Amino acid sequence: MSDLPYSTISVSGADAFEFLQAQLAGDLRKLNDAGLSAWCNPKGRVICLFRVSNTDDTFELSLPTELVDTVLKRLTMFRFRAKVDFAIADASNDLLGIEGSYEDWRLQNLQTGIPEILAAQSEEFTPHMLNLDLLNAVSVEKGCYPGQEIVARTHFRGATKRRLLRFQSLAPVIVGDKISDGERDVGEVLNAIGNELLAVVPVEKADQPLAIGKNALLHLPLPYL
Repeated sequence: MSDLPYSTISVSGADAFEFLQAQLAGDLRKLNDAGLSAWCNPKGRVICLFRVSNTDDTFELSLPTELVDTVLKRLTMFRFRAKVDFAIADASNDLLGIEGSYEDWRLQNLQTGIPEILAAQSEEFTPHMLNLDLLNAVSVEKGCYPGQEIVARTHFRGATKRRLLRFQSLAPVIVGDKISDGERDVGEVLNAIGNELLAVVPVEKADQPLAIGKNALLHLPLPYL
């Protein structure tokens, strides 16, 4: 048993590529090793974020263990007559791209703006709110996939008013904490490790005074934004 709170869904069979290409928001033809891809519902909300790798006709989709049973059940519903098989296994450091400790990996992801989608955040945010368009985890050029119309409309209209931004708090925060501009709640903490956090907030509020309770937030840069 792995100590990592991540699992892997293996998708194999003659139709594995075509099946996943029609489901995942990322373009499998353009993903690098252990690339990121969102899987969205028909309303364009992110169900989960996969780390995808493949060898021959098998694709490995790594995701948080707390989501794996629900995600596999939903993927299976779309199989129809496709020649694909599914299997669940523990995720490995190699599949997740972990070179040091798991804790260091999570912190590095947070500091570089790579979101972690757990059960509490599933189907709550669009890819653009999570910066997944900037992380090559969604495509607006490949064929149809669940939520594609909404993702493409947001992209081409430039209608992204809320983004995932990095902040530092004066005190530790937790996932789900509300972020206020002093008058009302304008954002929510997506991921948090101690005083470090990623939060979805209006872009226009990024450099205005924001706080969680009485704790002021310092807006920090992300490498891709």
